[in-house]
Amino acid sequence: MTTMPTPNTQRKAQHRNKTYESGLAAERGVARQYLRRGMQFRAHRWRGRGGEIDIVFADGDVLVFVEVKKARNFHRAAQSLSQRQITRITRSAEEYAGTQPRGSLSEMRFDLAMVNDAGQVSILENAFGAM
Repeated sequence: MTTMPTPNTQRKAQHRNKTYESGLAAERGVARQYLRRGMQFRAHRWRGRGGEIDIVFADGDVLVFVEVKKARNFHRAAQSLSQRQITRITRSAEEYAGTQPRGSLSEMRFDLAMVNDAGQVSILENAFGAM
């Protein structure tokens, strides 16, 4: 016998879908900013054994790994990046670099792209070194 979803379950599913769509929109906005800067798109939501990287670009020979955080304002977005996430992202980036011609010798940069409720984007380059 199949159970009917409760109104609470339906609200949670709608919230998850809205959050997912909002995240995709934020990532698209961030990607446009990087493309305008002349960077080469490499991957979106690349998943390795260590986890997922939101967006990967190449800036010449440099691999740029971008973590996108959407929040009410840039301050909250910056605060939402945890040390645990940084560790996961750097491990995944090392795995990604292993798929590239230069492997672990690839130069890498980790950026934090913050998106506020108005859809504005603020990019902190080399963010992991600054935190």
